[in-house]
Amino acid sequence: MIFQLPEQELIFPDPSLAEPDGLLAIGGDLSRDRLILAYQHGIFPWFSEGDPICWFSPHERCVIYPNQVKVSKSMKKVLKDEIFTVTMDTAFEEVIASCAQTPRRDQDGTWITTAMQDAYIDLHQNGWAHSVEVWYDDQLAGGLYGMHINNVFCGESMFSLMSNASKTALIWLCQTNKFSLIDCQVPNDHLLSLGAEMISRETYTAILQTK
Repeated sequence: MIFQLPEQELIFPDPSLAEPDGLLAIGGDLSRDRLILAYQHGIFPWFSEGDPICWFSPHERCVIYPNQVKVSKSMKKVLKDEIFTVTMDTAFEEVIASCAQTPRRDQDGTWITTAMQDAYIDLHQNGWAHSVEVWYDDQLAGGLYGMHINNVFCGESMFSLMSNASKTALIWLCQTNKFSLIDCQVPNDHLLSLGAEMISRETYTAILQTK
């Protein structure tokens, strides 16, 4: 059953009631308070331009345990040679715009709509959303952004304009030792090559709620 969220009330159904594909509810809005409540319960928005807001809570979560991130020999050399400079929270708006503009394989358009960008910029300005920037010769070469909930970094999207730039961002994030878990939401070959694995919603929720 897919739930319709009331616009005037900040509430979500039990995430365990999500459909097999993780879809839990539709409707509501992208207000700061609703988004924070969603992430605190392992729920995130994902929808295309022109569609209603869709809220997901996958039964299995793709995650990376920071101390288990896989760094290949070639990536170790990239990091050792300091080809890139990495910063955090210095160009959030550029990062999210670049994530929205970067073409994706087998995907038309972007789910990072203008409304989504505005919502996460607001979250960033209020200390909830963060970005990692990867620079090459003072030019933005890659990066990622997401939400920080307790000890979990809930990754939303990443982009790369140069080979290994997004990998550098993710590995750097893992090596900050600030997080017990990096939430990647749904799997892909790129993430799996870096050591991502699938865990149950119950396991994810237990980690998410640990402060």
